[in-house]
Amino acid sequence: MKVSIITISFNSADTIEDTIQSVLSQSYRDIEYIIVDGASKDDTMNAVNQHLDEISKVISEKDRGIYDAMNKGVQLATGDIVGILNSDDFYADENVVSDVVKKFSETGCDGLYADLVYVDREKSDKIIRTWKAGEYKPGKFKRGWMPPHPTFFVKKKCYDEFGLYNIKLKSAADYELMLRFIHKHKIEVSYLPRVITKMRTGGQSNITLKNRLKANMEDRLAWKMNGLKPGFFTLTWKPISKIFQFLKPQTPH
Repeated sequence: MKVSIITISFNSADTIEDTIQSVLSQSYRDIEYIIVDGASKDDTMNAVNQHLDEISKVISEKDRGIYDAMNKGVQLATGDIVGILNSDDFYADENVVSDVVKKFSETGCDGLYADLVYVDREKSDKIIRTWKAGEYKPGKFKRGWMPPHPTFFVKKKCYDEFGLYNIKLKSAADYELMLRFIHKHKIEVSYLPRVITKMRTGGQSNITLKNRLKANMEDRLAWKMNGLKPGFFTLTWKPISKIFQFLKPQTPH
């Protein structure tokens, strides 16, 4: 199976080299690597241009936000499976994609997710929190569950059939897409029980009350857009569940 990996970037000169190297070092060889840059004003494209002979497609132009850039990448993708790796993130080791493809082949699933660790922005070997996703069972979204989007791989046919990221949402379009694919349309998903993605902390915090309220409003809108009704405690449990990610840091493997 051919795997398309899409990296979204904007002014990511400090981190994108790690992202690129983590993709180029994968042991699985049938990878189409696509970089969609939002017309960065720093040295991001200088870093990208160092690897043009190893990257399948590169575009750098203004966009309407991160989810618009993701949509551009998905539309360019020709692989059987699509994964998105943002320019602050990197794969845990060189066997991530081969393990993902193996799981797709063994289970016949339409989508797959795994575990993720947040790491210190400057010291990427220092784990801040661990997101252990766990097995999916129908109804878990109503209990505030969602898989880590940076670990989400899905067959291209799902995008073709069920649509792209909804750019009306500013922070919850990844949640809405997975809610739509998994909960509403009931694609077959499989859980790969290991850390595959490391995500740097930093940027705008979602812990402030103001940002949390905005996120909660978008989460609620994600359900409404799909003609779905969340449970009474769904949108309360979603942020509360993240607290447990700080309790037991795990060493990636």
